[in-house]
Amino acid sequence: MASKTSKPTRNSSLKRQIKRSIPYYMLLILPLVYLFIFHYMPMWGLQIAFRDFQSQTSVFQMPWRGLHYFQQFFSSSLFWQNFRNTVAIAAYSLVAGFPLPIILAICLNECRQLKFKKTVQMITYMPYFITTVVLVSMILQFTARETGVVNNLIALLGGNRVDFMARTQYFRHIFVWTGIWQSMGFNAIIYLAALSGISPDLIDAAKVDGCNKWRRIWHVDIPGIMPTIIVLLILNISSLVNVGFERIFLMQNPFNLSVSEVLSTYIWRVGISGGNYSFAAAAGLFNNVISFSLIVIANFTARRVSETSLW
Repeated sequence: MASKTSKPTRNSSLKRQIKRSIPYYMLLILPLVYLFIFHYMPMWGLQIAFRDFQSQTSVFQMPWRGLHYFQQFFSSSLFWQNFRNTVAIAAYSLVAGFPLPIILAICLNECRQLKFKKTVQMITYMPYFITTVVLVSMILQFTARETGVVNNLIALLGGNRVDFMARTQYFRHIFVWTGIWQSMGFNAIIYLAALSGISPDLIDAAKVDGCNKWRRIWHVDIPGIMPTIIVLLILNISSLVNVGFERIFLMQNPFNLSVSEVLSTYIWRVGISGGNYSFAAAAGLFNNVISFSLIVIANFTARRVSETSLW
């Protein structure tokens, strides 16, 4: 008799919970519609990577070419050069740029001068709001051979002026470190938020045990933000082949093209600008498959070596 009454009670309780949650479900409608329209519906167009694109023809009526455009992409004389450039710039950015926001966040967290802390945080956070076009314009102005601040300082110290943007050996350093300068403050905020979530009891216990500041950072702060570090590292690894298009495209010129041409700019030049949309779709699909594979591998590795992963 009790079992017969418990089932209707559970059902009525579930109905009440759903009824109370209706406003929250309604809030999800617009994001889900946006996700469907702009992220799932375009997947229908992936077919053109396997077909000969014709603008006035339905997708199903386009001639089937199979893996022709993938073979064309891989057999291109510039493919491996551009792939190496992409991986080199992305790996350089990851190795040089990933630890710095963590270090900055820990330093700000340990700072007891409130005004100084807020000033440093504001100064490092402000570059994030500079648009890509303005940032590249600043880089070109500062590194200009005749009028740039950097070359004026070099000439003042008795050195020879250098055309930085025309020298291939300088391009990657300029691209990576200006990107780090722009994003370091914003990324540090994420780690500061994670540091603020560490229990004060752990910090007090470390002080009672006689830990100095460095040992407290190593044994309390870093383990406390390790889940955040791992998740962001996985996300950064997944974007190794997706170097930002806008900034690198604006910084390119005929002199540094051998080291600045990456897969995204190559796809634009050959596929989009050249009107070869099937080739562009095939190359873009290759990029996405590589990114998906990297995030799966990174997530699997993180799950094996730690207790934190994306799924």
